[in-house]
Amino acid sequence: MRLSRFAALSSSLLLAAGAALFGAGQAAAAQADFGYVALGDSYSSGVGAGNYDSGSGNCKRTTRAYPALWAAAHSPQTFSFTACSGARTGDVLANQLAPLNSGTDLVSITIGGNDAGFSDVMTTCVLQSESTCVNRVNQAKAYVDSTLPGQLDQVYNAIDSRSPGAHVVVLGYPRFYKLNGTCTTGLTEGERAAINGAADHLNAAIAKRAANHGYTFASVAGAFTGHEICSGSAWLHSVNWLNIGESYHPTAAGQSGGYLPAFTNAA
Repeated sequence: MRLSRFAALSSSLLLAAGAALFGAGQAAAAQADFGYVALGDSYSSGVGAGNYDSGSGNCKRTTRAYPALWAAAHSPQTFSFTACSGARTGDVLANQLAPLNSGTDLVSITIGGNDAGFSDVMTTCVLQSESTCVNRVNQAKAYVDSTLPGQLDQVYNAIDSRSPGAHVVVLGYPRFYKLNGTCTTGLTEGERAAINGAADHLNAAIAKRAANHGYTFASVAGAFTGHEICSGSAWLHSVNWLNIGESYHPTAAGQSGGYLPAFTNAA
């Protein structure tokens, strides 16, 4: 596991402050540049949290997303936010890597859900039978086993080549449903269990590829426990026919209460 360069920076600033206190130099002289780049899909851009930056267009980036919240709290010298709604691994490679360089210290990313067919899985499960839903989930899991690892490796190799010294945090995805919940979602208990199982399967695959590259995997499943759909205190949107794009994405509370602490602990 790579040492967090943010932690190293914090230590250097404390040492600099102490040196200044004892007349050994100015703290400002010891301050190093610290660059943070936030890559990924809608779970990193902040879809579902609202208050989208109009300049980000269809990427729907927001100051309520965990990367922007972390940057606001820690004030990195440079912050590049290129995560984009709907992104797949190929989109990261084609459109998001430009800010990475040898001076990048910290990188965050969520990616893989769209490659595995997240949107189609949910559409199938909401509109069709339980057996069709479970079959589609199993197809997605087979894709995660056979194809996604190589796609993740391409992204991670590209990050390594551009920013070999960066501390990279790969964040996972939450389970969507509280089982045996009381709310009405149009899904059977079997469909909810299958979808949760698919999230666990996807997270395990992503965590393995991250570990193989020396990255830190930050799970959010624990943070969202008790805040799933049907929990009574959901940090996730259920299906919303009036704003379908926000369905099954974290709310602002899910970004600040779920994703932000997971990232902060891993950064």
